[in-house]
Amino acid sequence: MPSNDELACVYAALILMDDEVPITVEKISTILKAASVTVEPYWPGLFAKAASGLDLRAIVCNVGSGVGTGGGGGGSAPAPGSAPTADAPAAEEKKEESAAEESDDDMGFSLFG
Repeated sequence: MPSNDELACVYAALILMDDEVPITVEKISTILKAASVTVEPYWPGLFAKAASGLDLRAIVCNVGSGVGTGGGGGGSAPAPGSAPTADAPAAEEKKEESAAEESDDDMGFSLFG
């Protein structure tokens, strides 16, 4: 569970992103001070550094719209105009399901047999 320091910095970064203000240590600290929130001194710098290489607006706008968000890092959609690729994790899952069904039948645990 995130700490209050983390959440305060996340909210400050989201406020800055929403106002299209660059996310810097000074700006995060200013928002936290205006909100009368005290955090460990390293948090604003950590969030400013992490946000510097990210397109937060795209991340926030695409929350929950990723394909294959069930893990494995395959949460990005293919680029427009790119050739579709085979869905390897789904194929692998189907193989595992059929193998599990066969083994259940072999051991006499079948519902219909």
